[in-house]
Amino acid sequence: MFNKVLSPLAMAAALMATTIGAGAQMTTMGHSSMKGGSMMGGMEHGFPSGHAGPDGHSYTGKPDLQTAISLVTAGGAPGHFSITTAIASLAGPSVAKAEVAKLTKQYGASKVAHFVTVQNFTVNDAVKTALAAGVKFPSPTLHGKALAVKVTTYGLQNGTYYEGVMLDHLVTHAIHEKVMDDIDAKYGSSLDANYHRIADQAHYDLAQALGATSVMLAAYH
Repeated sequence: MFNKVLSPLAMAAALMATTIGAGAQMTTMGHSSMKGGSMMGGMEHGFPSGHAGPDGHSYTGKPDLQTAISLVTAGGAPGHFSITTAIASLAGPSVAKAEVAKLTKQYGASKVAHFVTVQNFTVNDAVKTALAAGVKFPSPTLHGKALAVKVTTYGLQNGTYYEGVMLDHLVTHAIHEKVMDDIDAKYGSSLDANYHRIADQAHYDLAQALGATSVMLAAYH
């Protein structure tokens, strides 16, 4: 279904890779394993839970460390991630430039700037968390469109792209949630929600641009 799927604003996605092992699937201390924060009236990190939001339904299998590190390095050296560099690497400079212009017109320069800031923090924080836990990354081998296809496919549930599903596949659900908590603590839940909203839209736009017209847009965008 995805022979020509697109590129990702793969973000936090590249996040870390928790040891494909034991503690990788456990929820962080004090945090609910549910992806929907029912204690907050069905809201989590500032956005609706489930398919009404950008996280879809949690994936709790093993992470793909190869794809994760390939995405991280597409945006620069580990710890110094740049989403703008990653987009250009995955989709090409012209597509990247056009998408940034489109998102800026749709959401406004301020929200797009916040998205970039939070996206970069997400990836760097994930890498930091993984390395501190002793994760050993493989050498990156995926590049360009092949990497874009892989990342986008990981975000799909019933044909719709969800940022949270993609992150679960690359860094495990537990690490994904831990990093989202760090975003909330540093920037606030509204900017966490803004990051997810624009990520869903961006992946959808890029899919269409690269010919993956069967990809559907999440309700939260």
